[in-house]
Amino acid sequence: MPDQSAPEALFRPFNRRRFLKAAGSAAILPAALRSFGAETPATSPNNRINLGVIGMGWQGPGNTEAFLTLSDCQVVATCDIDTSHLQAAVKKINDAYGNEDCKAYHDYRELLARDDIDAVMIAVPDHWHEIVATEAARHKKDIYGEKPLAHTIAEQQSIVRAVQTNKIIWQMGSWQRSVPMFHKAAEIVRNGLIGDVTHVEVGLPGGNADFDDVEKEALARLATEGQNVGSLEQIVSGSPAWKLLVNDPPKELDYEMWIGPSKMEPYIRARSHKSWRWNYNTGGGELLDWIGHHCDIAHWGLDFDKTGPYEVEGSGELPPANAVWNTAPKYRFELKYPRGITMTIAGGYPDIKTGVKWIGTEGWVWVDREGFDASNPAWKQGKYLPRELRKVKLYTSSDHQQNFLDCIKTRQVTVTPVEVGHNSALPGHLCRIAMATGRKIRWNAKEEKIIGDLQASKLMTREYRAPWKMS
Repeated sequence: MPDQSAPEALFRPFNRRRFLKAAGSAAILPAALRSFGAETPATSPNNRINLGVIGMGWQGPGNTEAFLTLSDCQVVATCDIDTSHLQAAVKKINDAYGNEDCKAYHDYRELLARDDIDAVMIAVPDHWHEIVATEAARHKKDIYGEKPLAHTIAEQQSIVRAVQTNKIIWQMGSWQRSVPMFHKAAEIVRNGLIGDVTHVEVGLPGGNADFDDVEKEALARLATEGQNVGSLEQIVSGSPAWKLLVNDPPKELDYEMWIGPSKMEPYIRARSHKSWRWNYNTGGGELLDWIGHHCDIAHWGLDFDKTGPYEVEGSGELPPANAVWNTAPKYRFELKYPRGITMTIAGGYPDIKTGVKWIGTEGWVWVDREGFDASNPAWKQGKYLPRELRKVKLYTSSDHQQNFLDCIKTRQVTVTPVEVGHNSALPGHLCRIAMATGRKIRWNAKEEKIIGDLQASKLMTREYRAPWKMS
């Protein structure tokens, strides 16, 4: 269950659609809701949370496997626009339960229209986040959504509005908050053990990771045609080499739907499925892929979950805009925050170690998935900060998916609610805008507006391809 120090959201009873249908009378609603809310659904098989999973290409299967191990939910529906992914997902889910109850959907809207589904896990490419998430919120589904929150700042703002308006429980897939060493590092900072924070280093990966060996395959294919190039970043639109990589989409993939609201581009395997992050038409590169992890932890330690930087400047090594992989493989930005705190966000620079390092007037602490270090050796002992040092107690979650399910039942906020996901990703979006314009960006965090730069302000949003529209 969530830490008792966690703030509470407005109460909304678990599984309200089925309850209201059964109750049948508004006259008995208040007493019935109090009684229902007092139960412990996790102990009753009739009160399992029905979960739908949308997007089963990569992150989706991993998230789904985690939910399959939890007894108080059942995955009853799955959706993907690649039939091979969809068939594999249905088989895995039904095999796990030993039944045939999980249904397959090609269109996410059909899944969301089911009244018996209480919550959804969404793991679609960035360019689809806003459309799917806002539709889910309108259908009153609680949401476990992948980071970054969305492809642009305007889309993130749209998701936040939809979640708040519909009183949805949201869990951002920024699971590091549910890992003890990240929790301990943030509490060390929040409790003032390193003194006043002066600077923070947020180290993200550089390069464009080839998760599916598509670059090797593509370059080998080009070599057979007498086109010897160094990398996919060097293959630009209109060149003979670029055209040789264009194929018809595989029959199992609905490519028209996959592109969705983004600009239609010819199908190239090297910019679909596991490689879509490396093209700005669909993703945001390593910067936006990781900002929702390490900047999220940086903000947690600084107590900046509800604010952001007021100034951002920096640059990146951008490939040609029409390259197959056109996201920056190397980038560095300097940000200014309230309380005189500065932050460096960088990828591909060896002097900025991957992870988060807070530097204060009386010490420092660093944390990453690979380890934990601090200026005081005593802080390295134990999973959590000792009780006597915890004057400020951060929300404690030991299982990210379970925390989501618990909060669906209690209507408390999760460890990473939508507002946190929004503010954690905002610095990444502002860095990308600074990189695209080549100018310093000034940001009004209260009004969520770029100050005095019309061109930069236009980059807070993007055009949608018809018939898709942003909410």
